[in-house]
Amino acid sequence: MEEESRIVSGMKMNEDVTADVTLRPQSLGEYIGQDKVKEKMAVFIEAAKKRGEALDHVLLYGPPGLGKTTLAHIIAQELNVNIRITSGPAIERPGDLAALLTNLSDKDVLFIDEIHRLNSSVEEVLYPAMEDYALDIILGKGPSARSMRIDLPRFTLVGATTRAGMLTSPLRDRFGVMGRLQMYDTDQLKTIVKRSARILEIEVDEEGAAEIARRSRGTPRIANRLLRRVRDFADVRAEGIITRDAADQGLKLLEVDELGLDNSDRLILDAIITKFGGGPVGLDTLAATTGEESGTIEDVIEPFLLQLGFIQRTPRGRCATENAYRHMGLPLPKNIDSKGQTRLF
Repeated sequence: MEEESRIVSGMKMNEDVTADVTLRPQSLGEYIGQDKVKEKMAVFIEAAKKRGEALDHVLLYGPPGLGKTTLAHIIAQELNVNIRITSGPAIERPGDLAALLTNLSDKDVLFIDEIHRLNSSVEEVLYPAMEDYALDIILGKGPSARSMRIDLPRFTLVGATTRAGMLTSPLRDRFGVMGRLQMYDTDQLKTIVKRSARILEIEVDEEGAAEIARRSRGTPRIANRLLRRVRDFADVRAEGIITRDAADQGLKLLEVDELGLDNSDRLILDAIITKFGGGPVGLDTLAATTGEESGTIEDVIEPFLLQLGFIQRTPRGRCATENAYRHMGLPLPKNIDSKGQTRLF
């Protein structure tokens, strides 16, 4: 029992986690955004149900917070099967994976988050499981060692990753269905904020929802988090109603600016501009200077700054653009040209 609780997620249900589970849509029809991915999944799920087969293995990739875990739950819900949840780092040994796979029922979904972080020995065991629905186990050691094959139920593996490029080709090629999740636009996020507000019984007007959506970095997870924190502000200082003014004041208290940048974003921009003259600066150097993990910079902070046009990625490192200088209220140096491009030479 202790072994299984380590492999299969069983996180403590604090307020935010409980809210996330409550706010998750339960069907493709309720899922907002990602229309292309939804359309493909609806077809593939319906086809699998008509044939009475397990859905082919699914790989979901894209920036964090866009709904990969939610979509995995919906896939299981639409197929009317059970889902087992784990993550790449939690599966330390081939035996951990074997324990998960042999406890699945026919057509069940196994969801592995951060699948790019599987170690190589576990990944090699996963290949025949995905392709042949079988486990090859070595019994004994030395000359007396023998191989035994265990048949598995026909299951669906749903893998999620923020770094699809880190997946090995043999693993990536074994997924029959791939879905790339895109950042959300403000209108979609506004719809999500209003839906979440209804579920949580929060009073929010159109402009208040739009203000939260505009500062949510294109990410539903952040939109829901900001909604809950602005609710706290509104309950104490705005008679419990989230208006545009209440949202603006609450977000200022959280130090989220008008574009959605927080302290971490500004710390990165400030380091590039003031400590490295606008760049270029390498990722590891930037991480050491700011105290942020390089993975956090690359997966969480950098995509949004790139989307806003505040930084450039060059072969020599990261550079700040004219837009970044203006947003930070700093004078433009001579190595930035009139188009906002950094002159490297």
